[in-house]
Amino acid sequence: MRQVRRRIRCLGAVIAAALIATAAGCDKGAVSLGMVKIPAGPFTMGSDKVDTEGKGNEFGMAKPLYMDEHPQRTVELPAYEIDLYEVTNAEYRQYVVATKARPPKSWPDGNVPNGRERYPVTNVNWYDADLYCRWAGKRLPTEAEWEKAARGTDGREYPWGNEFDEKKANTGGSGVNDLAAVGSFPQGKSPYGVDDMAGNVWEWTADWYQPYPGSTYESKDFGRKFKVLRGSSWGGTGHYALPYFYRSAHRFYIGPEFGFADTGMRCAKS
Repeated sequence: MRQVRRRIRCLGAVIAAALIATAAGCDKGAVSLGMVKIPAGPFTMGSDKVDTEGKGNEFGMAKPLYMDEHPQRTVELPAYEIDLYEVTNAEYRQYVVATKARPPKSWPDGNVPNGRERYPVTNVNWYDADLYCRWAGKRLPTEAEWEKAARGTDGREYPWGNEFDEKKANTGGSGVNDLAAVGSFPQGKSPYGVDDMAGNVWEWTADWYQPYPGSTYESKDFGRKFKVLRGSSWGGTGHYALPYFYRSAHRFYIGPEFGFADTGMRCAKS
C-alpha cells in the first residue's frame, strides 16, 4: 500500500511538472498543432510544362501559365520540419496576446470568431507571417521547402497524386464555399502526411519572386518586389476553381504588405 501511494505521488509530480512546462511553453509561443520532419535529400522542383492550348489567355491569367516554373530541376535540401497544418486562429491569438500585435481584420472586435479557433488565420501580410513564425521559434519555409513537403520526391502534380480531384482539398469545387478547419481533408495529405497543402488558404513563403536558376523566362515582376505564395485557396468562383492553381509547382505572388481573406501561412524549422 505504501508503495502504491508513493507511485501516485510520483505520478502527480510528473503531471504537475508537465502542466508547468506547458504553461511556460504558451508564454513563449511554443504551443502548436505539431510539425512533420522532411528528410534530407533531393526532390524534383518546378516543371517544364508548356501551355500549348493557350489556357492562360483563355482564362485571362496575369502571367503565362507554367513559364515561371521553368526549368524543372533536382534540388537537394537538408532535413527540416514544417507545420502539419496551416497556422490557426487559436495559435495566432497566443502571439497577439503575448506581443500586443495587431489582430487580423478578419477578427470582429479583435477577437477570434466563435467556433473558428481551428480555422487558418487569414488577412496576415508577409511581415505578420514572418514575425509570427519567428516568435514561435520557427521561420517561413522557402519555396523549395514548401514544394518538397507538398509533392514529395516523385514529382507529383498535387499532394495526393497526378490527377486533380476537387474533393481532396478545400478547392473552389469542394462544396464548402468557405474556409475549413485545418485537417478537414485528410485524403489530400502530401506524401509526408502534411495537410492542406492545396486549397484552403494561400501560404506565404520566405522567398522573393525571382526566376529559377537556368530560366529563360523574363518578367517585369521578378526582383525584390513581391513575395511568393503557394498552395492556392478555397476560392469559390472564377480562376480559383481551376486545377492549375492547386498544382504543387504553381507560383503566385503579391506585395509583402498585402494580406487577404484567403492568405495565411505555415512555419518551418531547420
